[in-house]
Amino acid sequence: MAEAAPLYDTYSRAPLRFERGEGVWLITETGERYLDFGAGVAVTAVGHSHPHVVDALKAQAEKVWHLSNIYEIPGQEKLATRLTEATFADKVFFTNSGAEALECAIKTARRYQYSKGHPERFHIITFEGAFHGRTLATIAAGGQEKYLEGFGPKTPGFDQVPFGDVEAVRAAITDATAGILIEPVQGEGGIRPATVEFMKALRQLCDEHGLLLILDEVQTGVGRTGKFFAYEWSGVSPDIMAVAKGIGGGFPLGACLATAEAASGMKAGTHGSTYGGNPLAMAVGSAVLDIVLADGFLQHVRDVSLVFRQGLASLKDRYPDVIEDIRGEGLLLGIKAAVPSSELLAAIRSAHLLGVPAGDNVIRLLPPLVVTAEEAREGLARIEQAAESIRAAKAKKTA
Repeated sequence: MAEAAPLYDTYSRAPLRFERGEGVWLITETGERYLDFGAGVAVTAVGHSHPHVVDALKAQAEKVWHLSNIYEIPGQEKLATRLTEATFADKVFFTNSGAEALECAIKTARRYQYSKGHPERFHIITFEGAFHGRTLATIAAGGQEKYLEGFGPKTPGFDQVPFGDVEAVRAAITDATAGILIEPVQGEGGIRPATVEFMKALRQLCDEHGLLLILDEVQTGVGRTGKFFAYEWSGVSPDIMAVAKGIGGGFPLGACLATAEAASGMKAGTHGSTYGGNPLAMAVGSAVLDIVLADGFLQHVRDVSLVFRQGLASLKDRYPDVIEDIRGEGLLLGIKAAVPSSELLAAIRSAHLLGVPAGDNVIRLLPPLVVTAEEAREGLARIEQAAESIRAAKAKKTA
């Protein structure tokens, strides 16, 4: 009898063991090279082992790793200043993950209404197909039954409506509503972008009813869509925004950004984190911004995205029996498969290309933002190889 694994059985892991990474490549223990277009689910934004980020981590590691928020941490002030100068926000709270950033965002919205004399306003309107994390509050916000099942009563205060339906949002607003929470592009939900018109309508509804607009930019932020943050495409500014993944380039780091008004209820003692904003994370986060905010970087993301999108559109035309649709913005792209997505993902992996599964029978393609046009074309060639293998297998079955 095989010895039981010491880990929780919560992941269905692929039988791959990577030893090191270089840019957009991952190398297994046996020396096989894989083109990493999953980027740890949109995390390794500047690629693996980026020398500037590695140097920043090493330099800080030789000074101090942890202090706790009992003391002032200069790295927090530096990174928060850079984030507020480049966004709508005035205030930042640092966390270790996206789920924690969302928890902070939800608490900030509820506390704001409480501080304004409306303790009854704690409900948040969210959207079908959303994914906001794995804590009890964030699985309730996401509302997906597969994540809620078996964990007792759903945390109250979240009202779900269909994605993109303005009238459903309007009808859901009550005297108990505190805000609206949305991903500008649903990632887990199948790479579904919110339209500019819908984002503007949400902003207007929030303004009309005294609600806070909360954005989950955990996956879409830090250059992933070709802008620093995805909300910039719509011209709509939120009141609160949750950030993580790409901001740490692989180091656990998240942040909740807010306007001074939205954060006005968060007084001393109302929220905290032992590790959030630790010196190591701040050094890495600042190094990532050195790269992402450098002149020309976001234009590079948009340029490579165009090459990638055009190539994927061509594959869709040539393999309609395998690829049904292409979705997404920037380098947050999705292939809606015409076969079971697990089958296409396995074929892509066999071609030594890594992607990420999503809902609606979609495979996410999330390469590091430093990917070159040549590397994008290499990825396209591997996707074509996978499509050919699926087509050949189908032909063999029907022969």
